[in-house]
Amino acid sequence: MFTFSPLLGALSESSASQSILELDGGIKILVGVGWDESFDIAKLKELEKQVPTLSLILLTHATTEHIAAFAHCCKHFPLFTRIPVYATSPIIGLGRTLLQDLYASTPAAATTIPSSALDGVSYSDHDASSDFLLQAPTPDEIATYFSLIHPLKYSQPHQPLGSPFSPPLNGLTVTAYNSGHTLGGTIWHIQHGLESIVYAVDWNQGRENVYAGAAWLGGAGGGGAEVIEQLRKPTALVCSSRGGERPSLSGGRSKRDEQLLDKVRSCVAKGGTVLIPTDSSARVLELAYLLEHAWRSDVSSSDGKLNSAKLYLAGRNVHSVMRYARSMLEWMDDSIVREFEAITDGSRRANGATDGTKPGKDAGPFDFRYLRLLDRKGQVDKVLLRDSDGEFPVGKVIIASDASLEWGFSKSVLKQLAQDPTNMVILTEYPSLASESRPSLARTLWTWWKERQENAAEGEATSDIPRDLDFIESSKQALDGNDLTRYQQWLAQQRQLQTTLQGGGVATLETSGDVGDDVSESSSESEDSEDEQQGRALNAATTLGQVGRKKAALTDEDLGVNIILKKKGVHDFDIREKKGRDRMFPHPVRRKRDDEYGEVIRPEDFLRAEEREDGDGVDMDQLGKGDNHDNLGKKRKWDDAAPTGKGHGNHANKRPTLARSITDEFQINLPDGGADDELDAIPDDPDDAVNGPSKLVMTTERIGVKIQIDFVDFAGVHDKRSLHMLIPLIQPRKLILVGGSNEDTMTLASDCKKLMAEGSLDIYTPKMGTTVDASVDTNAWVVKLAPTLVKQLKWQSVRGLSIATVTGRLLATQKQLTRHGDEDAANKRIKTEESQSNEAAADIPVEPMLDVLPMNMASATRSVAQPLHVGDLRLADLRKAMQQSGHTAEFRGEGTLLIDGSVVVRKTATGRIDVESIGLPISSGPAGQLGGTFYAVKRTIYENLAVVAGA
Repeated sequence: MFTFSPLLGALSESSASQSILELDGGIKILVGVGWDESFDIAKLKELEKQVPTLSLILLTHATTEHIAAFAHCCKHFPLFTRIPVYATSPIIGLGRTLLQDLYASTPAAATTIPSSALDGVSYSDHDASSDFLLQAPTPDEIATYFSLIHPLKYSQPHQPLGSPFSPPLNGLTVTAYNSGHTLGGTIWHIQHGLESIVYAVDWNQGRENVYAGAAWLGGAGGGGAEVIEQLRKPTALVCSSRGGERPSLSGGRSKRDEQLLDKVRSCVAKGGTVLIPTDSSARVLELAYLLEHAWRSDVSSSDGKLNSAKLYLAGRNVHSVMRYARSMLEWMDDSIVREFEAITDGSRRANGATDGTKPGKDAGPFDFRYLRLLDRKGQVDKVLLRDSDGEFPVGKVIIASDASLEWGFSKSVLKQLAQDPTNMVILTEYPSLASESRPSLARTLWTWWKERQENAAEGEATSDIPRDLDFIESSKQALDGNDLTRYQQWLAQQRQLQTTLQGGGVATLETSGDVGDDVSESSSESEDSEDEQQGRALNAATTLGQVGRKKAALTDEDLGVNIILKKKGVHDFDIREKKGRDRMFPHPVRRKRDDEYGEVIRPEDFLRAEEREDGDGVDMDQLGKGDNHDNLGKKRKWDDAAPTGKGHGNHANKRPTLARSITDEFQINLPDGGADDELDAIPDDPDDAVNGPSKLVMTTERIGVKIQIDFVDFAGVHDKRSLHMLIPLIQPRKLILVGGSNEDTMTLASDCKKLMAEGSLDIYTPKMGTTVDASVDTNAWVVKLAPTLVKQLKWQSVRGLSIATVTGRLLATQKQLTRHGDEDAANKRIKTEESQSNEAAADIPVEPMLDVLPMNMASATRSVAQPLHVGDLRLADLRKAMQQSGHTAEFRGEGTLLIDGSVVVRKTATGRIDVESIGLPISSGPAGQLGGTFYAVKRTIYENLAVVAGA
């Protein structure tokens, strides 16, 4: 069984991607945790409902469309971090830098608390709607979340582990293959029983400067005419339809690169500034490599137009991204690897540089000599102001994140360049439409460019009248007054709800301000009666049902008598017609925590008076900051400022503090090629973030746009030609189209029906939230084996499996109606129905049974049955077995094993084993015994396989 349900990204203009794959036995796999620039928490509601049923998670790309919601889910979905996650190493490293950049750039990514969740805590007359921000994950938390991901390599079959609440996976195997779209981007092959599923969303078959092509035809250097066997003829292919209507560019990659460079040269020659918005960790590598090497080759030429222009790359984590890129060259195209090897060997200078640079120094693929990295807003502002007022302004090219222009440095750069007609913004990706009411800035600019192109094609004159563009800035504002009270009440109820769902029930929800933390962390051992335990279970089940329906806070009825403690201003409770606990005055029971060493000591109980007084003042301010208000008596982190107040004086902190967040790797901002002391001297951006509870404040500024707008497709996604060529070669039985607009999906579906033979392919175009059944069309029958046949079976063991061949005669036998325990009842029933015995015998069902062949048929079938080798021989296991028997065995190239220097064993891509020998006798050693090395190798191969044949 295989059902597919797209949560996001199906028949939609939004590029976010989330999909649920459900296999036989209730196994659910989540592929992609994408989001879009709207950061709408309502788009994650369906995913939140699916979390308790997920078995594992697979990540495909390190882009916002495929991974942006990962940290949010880990932070705010309690069970999400317990689900195993699998991805390639580049996705883990670059995804971490992407989300750290995202949350550091815009507070809107933290999302706001839904108004429905605050209805139960709004007791005053003011409106219940709010923009209260949820607590955003810190850089350290993001690094922790990504450290939990299991790294995989390409073409490495892996049997994953399921979540604690997952059913058995029963031999589920996942394998990652190169998708070509991003560094470490993945096409997933999922094998479970008879189901062979290929999940391929956002792939690119063409080779680029940095990224190798997808692995359909063998990857980089494959050049085959057929799809590799592992990805050929799957039972279901999940493919993205994005680009289904886009024709391929004539001239390929070189023509695309030349178009971009021509537009850059024309703008910087006039002293203008070019803004190229892109993502912060994936496609940015392609643009950075192209422009850096264009500058290198231009400087070496005599008529270069770029040598006087400046080149910059702006991003808050750009240094970490490039550090990861330099350490992951083996994941890139072979040309990058060859360039790096040539530089390290000192055999030639990178790209034939003749500008006096020392050979082998700062000349690698990502060792920039002309591209300047900017990771502070002050540096970006300085670059835009410098040389702009002179008589001969200097041209600049700025690559900045993000491609949507809704967050990151690209938004601030566009805001400063928008009113100058000499400047240019070059869009490199087709912008998605996350919201119909408020499209992104990139979408608006792309729409204007599209209208101008259509008018030019029809011969109409384009208007030079500037258009207005609304820039919406988001910021954080600390809560105070009634807002702070409502937030604290909501936070208390969320803690209460979480405790209930963890099995404590309503009775243990004693986390108010006057009760210690030891109540919420009480021991799991309980002395309550069985009836009370059942009541707790019912209360927890009721609360869980409410959370599943509305995710609302506990109501007054759910609190019961505890409303006296939980709600302010409530002093009476009607106990008439109440039973059990609701008839007793509530009393918070303090339970002491102990272990095998005795009572647990709380450091807060042994604070000095001045420390305790400071701690009391900090508690309320620290609410919402990761709920970490019990930090007294513990070591502070390096970047935490020392508390000031009574007992500390006004002296400066003796320990130096770092303004920027420190992740698991210390970031040192050194200039990457070229000395620019002015930019390095600019201090870090001031840390004006609100630490406590806060709300989101949106401000809108309208600016007239005169900047030039252009578009060059650098998305690196499949086009119409690639889809039409590869889908017939893959030959899937069922095709599921997601990840595209309604027009792209329907157009590709109709084209595939024409390309494939009628009836050979089932095509599905599901909508978001719907489920399609794409199970394999295979029929299975249950056959009973006769006891005489079972006794003759010869079982062989292969990798933990028992295998036997069966040759028998199929018979139809009457099915037993009763078991031994019902013999008496059956006899009575037979005696009362003796008159209808003949009719009853005719109604008895039959079942198929295999029995032993008679002697006259056994000899005929024995001559027809051929031996069959079952199993998969691994050369690594063969090498180990030969070495243990005294032979020498070593690998010589991929898929080739040399034994004793005389026998070569090769394994082809189809699984065929070829054994070749030079035929020379060896008199000494184990090779000269028992027939020589050749026969020893064949004997070992047969021992690792099961040879079965009908007998």
